[in-house]
Amino acid sequence: MIEDRELWACANLLVQQHGDAARAHANKRTADLSDVGDLRGAAIWHAIADRIERLGAMITREPLN
Repeated sequence: MIEDRELWACANLLVQQHGDAARAHANKRTADLSDVGDLRGAAIWHAIADRIERLGAMITREPLN
């Protein structure tokens, strides 16, 4: 598996490239790789999709008062 920081970097790059569609893009890659039996690749893309979701939660979180 690739390092956690690399997964975060990939997630950040996908958000920059695809904006709101980044999660859907990562989910499609996960499904495509799973369909052809590349379970390792699918697991990596699933991890990237998870980080994209977490990035979105960090960005949209209400500021602390």
